[in-house]
Amino acid sequence: MKILVVGTGAREHAICQAAIKDEETKIYSIMSNQNPGIAKISDFKIASENDIPRVTKFAVENKVDMAIIGPEAPLEKGIVNSLLEAGVDCVGPTMEAAKIETDKAFMRNLFRDYKIRGELIYRVFDDAQEAGDFIDDFSKDVVVKPIGLTGGKGVKIVGEQLKDNEEAKSYVKEIIDTKMSGYAGVVIEERAVGEEFTVQAFVDGKNIAPMPVVQDHPYAFEGDQGPITGGMGSYSDTDGLLPFLDEKYRDESVGIIEKTVEAINKEVGPYKGFLYGQFMLTNEGPKLIEYNARFGDPEAMNVLPLLQTNFIDICKSIVDGNLKGVEFDTLATVCKYIVPQGYPGKAIPNQVINVDEEKINENNTLVYYAAVNQKDNKIYTSSSRALALVSVGDTISEAEQICETSTQFVDGDVYHRRDVGTSELIEKRVKHMNELLGK
Repeated sequence: MKILVVGTGAREHAICQAAIKDEETKIYSIMSNQNPGIAKISDFKIASENDIPRVTKFAVENKVDMAIIGPEAPLEKGIVNSLLEAGVDCVGPTMEAAKIETDKAFMRNLFRDYKIRGELIYRVFDDAQEAGDFIDDFSKDVVVKPIGLTGGKGVKIVGEQLKDNEEAKSYVKEIIDTKMSGYAGVVIEERAVGEEFTVQAFVDGKNIAPMPVVQDHPYAFEGDQGPITGGMGSYSDTDGLLPFLDEKYRDESVGIIEKTVEAINKEVGPYKGFLYGQFMLTNEGPKLIEYNARFGDPEAMNVLPLLQTNFIDICKSIVDGNLKGVEFDTLATVCKYIVPQGYPGKAIPNQVINVDEEKINENNTLVYYAAVNQKDNKIYTSSSRALALVSVGDTISEAEQICETSTQFVDGDVYHRRDVGTSELIEKRVKHMNELLGK
């Protein structure tokens, strides 16, 4: 079977690795830079994944049977619509269904209109003065979100990235005046207090198959300090839950995803692909922070190595609409991202890094290359994340220790969060959640 994987980063590398386990699968890829991990196992073309006609032509010329879409930007541009019209089956939502991520106003209105649990108080504004009045009158701190895509870096929270309401109002004006993310509008939400977690699911339009729960670490520096990034690492536990999240709250979150899939189906047609729900566990239960219309990055790297069910068979069942249960190994994972010094925002690109894959693999750790470029047998960084290391163990602690020792085999002007997955940080999460829940 010929599979086209669209995308350049670690998430797409993980998808390719999962797909290649099927011996009858041949992988093609479109990527904007030469990702050394993807290049090694695919017939690839260097091109923008957002060049929809070019991607479609490549798929048709190579007679691919199915395309798997990694990143969100081409989904917003209608890559699935184009490929379907060309007769290529797709694992990924149409442009209309992908609005669950690409249009935050659409997502929040869906929760309101279909009375889905877990919603936050919110308002959508296209007038900065009206938005400012709402912020001043609201009794809680707020979160300011551009309506469209900003690569995970547009959301700012009063009390964190925004000092006070005055800074929030200035940011609102900037979003509206510059049409940040393509919209002259902004979503203002209540700030949810608790612990964030991610539930991802395979979706065939009606049925969903949830994956193990993961917790991401979006802050740049140890101790959850600094700016929000695309994600500095993540972990999952042996039982598919998290140390601060029990089965009851996990099931509530899965129920919210199920209701969302039903609502999307009624509103714009079936959602097929991977759906990522970012939740906050609060003292009122799980609250939905946002959806992604694809695998999370880094969360994909936690769950895909644990798959017992054949990944290509899952993808076929998504396309055919007969998705069944999916099995995962009962092991823990820890993912740590290696990033260039200065990330995010001030990293100097085109620096050489040396990755000793052989020693990393000997240390029971997987390598997933992210925003790097391979030229003349050398690996060069960009200004974004470079590579993810993922270790599997019988406990989170074991996986974390293996992963941390593997970081010594990456050499360059890079850094990583050493505290991702550590017992100290997890105990801090548990204590925080117990205090909120009054335990």
